Amino acid sequence: MILMGTIVNTAAIIIGSLAGWLFRGVREEIGKTVMQGIGLAVILLGLSMGFETKQFLLLIFSLVLGGMIGEWLNIEEGLLRLGNWVERRFTSVGNGKVATAFVTATLVYTIGSMAILGSLESGLKNDHQILYTKAMLDGFSSIIFTSTLGIGVIFSAIPVFLYQGIITLAATWISQFIEPSLLQQMI
Repeated sequence: MILMGTIVNTAAIIIGSLAGWLFRGVREEIGKTVMQGIGLAVILLGLSMGFETKQFLLLIFSLVLGGMIGEWLNIEEGLLRLGNWVERRFTSVGNGKVATAFVTATLVYTIGSMAILGSLESGLKNDHQILYTKAMLDGFSSIIFTSTLGIGVIFSAIPVFLYQGIITLAATWISQFIEPSLLQQMI
């Protein structure tokens, strides 16, 4: 199933958020240690994937272009507006916690390369390994985020599903027009 990686990732965020809501009293030290471990795992994974590429110029160009497009589209501001709307819709008193939790989690789960590369691999090769790894990282981090920031983290599952799902489906559609040798260089 082409969207299996995205579905597993989305489910991990929801389950982790519910677990974080149940265990709201996680000590700050534990949360900090878990997040540092997740950060280290992401760095090691990124380095190992980065060293596999033969196209460093394409890698640099993609990072710069992606950053410029993100700033031009003002994605963070749009997410904040969406988070505020969610907060007004689901809470009686808007104190900013739901929106902050939603925006923080959404940005953490979507701006990284694992969301893009994992979705591309799912769509182009039907290989969900990167998204399964991301699901584990996102699931554990959603426990910590929800226990410290609040239940707004659970709403980040929606944009994660849409973002990764759209990339996966677009990659599946585009793959019919791209030569297999070019696909190998892209991923």
